[in-house]
Amino acid sequence: MVSGSVMSGFENVKAEFENNFLQRKEIGAACVVFHKGQKVVDLWGGYRKNEDTWKEDTMVPVFSATKGVAATVLAKLHSEGLLDYEEKVATYWPEFSKNGKETLTVRQLLTHQGGLVLLDNRIDVTELNDLDKVAEIIAEVKPMWRPGEYQGYQAGTIGFFMGELVRRVDRKHRSLGVYFREEIANALNLEFHIGLPEEISEDRIAQIKMINPFFLLLNANKLPNGMRKAMLNMSSPFMKSVMLVKGYNPNSRETWRVEQPSGNGIGTARSVAYLYSVLANGGKQLNLKEETIRHLNALPEKPKKGFRDKVINMETRYGLGFMKPDPIFKFSENSNAFGFLGATGSFAFADPDKELGYAYFTRKMGYYGINDPREKSVREAVYRCMDHLESKR
Repeated sequence: MVSGSVMSGFENVKAEFENNFLQRKEIGAACVVFHKGQKVVDLWGGYRKNEDTWKEDTMVPVFSATKGVAATVLAKLHSEGLLDYEEKVATYWPEFSKNGKETLTVRQLLTHQGGLVLLDNRIDVTELNDLDKVAEIIAEVKPMWRPGEYQGYQAGTIGFFMGELVRRVDRKHRSLGVYFREEIANALNLEFHIGLPEEISEDRIAQIKMINPFFLLLNANKLPNGMRKAMLNMSSPFMKSVMLVKGYNPNSRETWRVEQPSGNGIGTARSVAYLYSVLANGGKQLNLKEETIRHLNALPEKPKKGFRDKVINMETRYGLGFMKPDPIFKFSENSNAFGFLGATGSFAFADPDKELGYAYFTRKMGYYGINDPREKSVREAVYRCMDHLESKR
């Protein structure tokens, strides 16, 4: 069921990827790893949909793993001198300056310290094409806490705010998805889209297998304690945040074509692993400045009241639009690593210490929230292989 290749020394990664299908009930996935700028793992297997096999160029919706890709757009704008992480959001977007958001900085927004978790009302997926209307709606948001006091995952909203910031600071006032395509994807020859073009055939897109709510209840013990409390309560800020968009269907073209940088990116693991490889190795192909890379690699900034996330009720760590290793989801021993996880269990990240770019993308939504055994087993095999190769030198 598995196709692709691995370089000598990374055979154990292929073995774990195969075990996902043999032992861990995987049904369709891809995994790609770049090490020191070289592709060392490129695997895919299972089915895209029903009995249609997953092919080399199959793309898949990656839910919140989109956030890390979107944050790369802001990093690029920072390197262009158009965006200052320490500046107030309202400096770029005056209409944002209301309801307690007047002093909120770009850094606080991107590290989920702004409390901008919910909107006054849900938005229909068909309305997301009207970016001016979306901007008016999100400008009215009132923080759930004083910005900088706490942190809390802005699951369904952060993409809207990142998108409007991009429109405000980009010299051409492009949307985030268009900027990404023209300035990043085209430069690196990536197949990843935030807003899928109509010319891409549905036959290339893997169908997401969603969680059955009944089985989620049966498997709730697999979730971290705090996250379990948030996910099993439909009135929790987390569940309200992830359901802000009405009519959102990850298997519908109507959802694919709009821009929702919080979670509707679609692409290949190969492309996102390469993007993170570029970031892990200094970002030269994107003309990123050393200062920008230092910001991405830096330790997470601690909110005044500590690292406990008020939305998912557990300790988390956030960088500038990225997840950083934390006590529960310690995806790397290196504190300068950064990436983002998706609801299916898809995960992609950069580890600058190891010069690593990694992506594991799956179509089957898991029950673990974080540390899904399918992805975790492959990631740990990658590190074992790198450590073994290093020890032989």
